[in-house]
Amino acid sequence: MRHSRVQTNVKNKEIEIEGMKIEEVNSAKYLGTIMNADNLIEEEIKERIAAGNRSFFANKKIFQSKLITRKTKERLYHMVIRPVVVYGSECWVLTENIKQKLLVFERRLLRRIFGPTQKTNGDKKQTRSWKT
Repeated sequence: MRHSRVQTNVKNKEIEIEGMKIEEVNSAKYLGTIMNADNLIEEEIKERIAAGNRSFFANKKIFQSKLITRKTKERLYHMVIRPVVVYGSECWVLTENIKQKLLVFERRLLRRIFGPTQKTNGDKKQTRSWKT
């Protein structure tokens, strides 16, 4: 198991169970979720967004293909990328800042997938927004 260590002047606390020493750490990854001593989820959100980006770039050719319909791309997004980002979200306590980060990620990714779209309204061209 990987974990992060913090250098301090205070002697690290260790727990001994049946002769095996366990070191105290500030954060650790367990079952794919980052747990830390302060119970903050900002680090977890950053990791989830990075995993969503990796998932998108692994499938970038599919999402940017002209042969696949917009509806199919939307379904792929909801089945492939979104679950990667929201894994473990049942336990998250969302603040407005974290909600905003997740919404920005989603909008940025959908703009990459669908690109700019325009509809004509007489002589004027208007950019339309993507609907969920």
